[in-house]
Amino acid sequence: MSHQIKVGIVGGAGYTGGELIRLLLHHEKVQIAFVHSTSHAGALVSSVHADLLGDTHLAFASELNADIDVLFLCVGHGDAKKFLETNTIASSTKIIDLSQDFRLTSQNKIGDRTFVYGLPELQKAAIQSAQNIANPGCFATAIQLGLLPLADKGMVADVYTTGITGSTGAGQGLSATSHFSWRANNIQAYKTLQHQHLHEIHQSLHQLQGDEKAQVHFVPWRGDFTRGIFVTSVLDTKESLESLYHLYTSFFASHPFVHVSKSPIDLKQVVNTNKCFIQLEQQGNKIAIHSVIDNLLKGAVGQAVQNMNLLFEFPETAGLQLKASQF
Repeated sequence: MSHQIKVGIVGGAGYTGGELIRLLLHHEKVQIAFVHSTSHAGALVSSVHADLLGDTHLAFASELNADIDVLFLCVGHGDAKKFLETNTIASSTKIIDLSQDFRLTSQNKIGDRTFVYGLPELQKAAIQSAQNIANPGCFATAIQLGLLPLADKGMVADVYTTGITGSTGAGQGLSATSHFSWRANNIQAYKTLQHQHLHEIHQSLHQLQGDEKAQVHFVPWRGDFTRGIFVTSVLDTKESLESLYHLYTSFFASHPFVHVSKSPIDLKQVVNTNKCFIQLEQQGNKIAIHSVIDNLLKGAVGQAVQNMNLLFEFPETAGLQLKASQF
């Protein structure tokens, strides 16, 4: 498919909406048909996303345009389902949902639509033939990418995972733990052992291993930075570090955004990119798997654009040749 596609965005005023607009404005295969926002209807997109001044004259729309090829839902959890229940979207229009509403196979249908879980490194072929995509969660993406090569060989049992995320992961709305005065020079564990992303993580691991022995015990942390996720998963292994590195590099060889490093990795290597970097460390029979992503890109809209590329047979990396800065 070589012509430009028409894209609609619902929920364009938040962090994910803004990042998606930035990516799509520079995607040569895309024309943005509308950016919908009930709270900012009529206002210029650049009045909310100030960095887009000079890049676009788009204004937020109050109505939907039916003449689109794909619709991105950048709305809150629970709101995607409500939106699709109250709005009629042409059956020919593909949908990429960034909420958690349709990620689980037990909840992936609404009306005549069935959503495919959109982690390209897990099921690229299923995404390519899908009509609707449930984009993975940010923590879920980082954790799964660190574990998929092991799960593919049935090597995942009990996993103990910690992960720290930037403040943009909480969305644009203010809360007691998102104010600068609270967040700066501060960290906090939250949703210990009960984070909502655990369900989709276990679903993917069980899908690969064909059993339910894989259990992730996850403690997430709020960090005092704006964007990025750093995750470390620890589990038992009898394999050598060399053989594990070979396993990981082989597994991700055909996936352009995941890179395996033998040197220490850090957040700045991946922030503002759609990349995931993975590093392994071993002590005795314990393996520590570090993985880092940008929560707004590979953890959200970058991955959504990657899925769009797969849906429409564009190069997987189209519009995503983004570079990090170490400063």
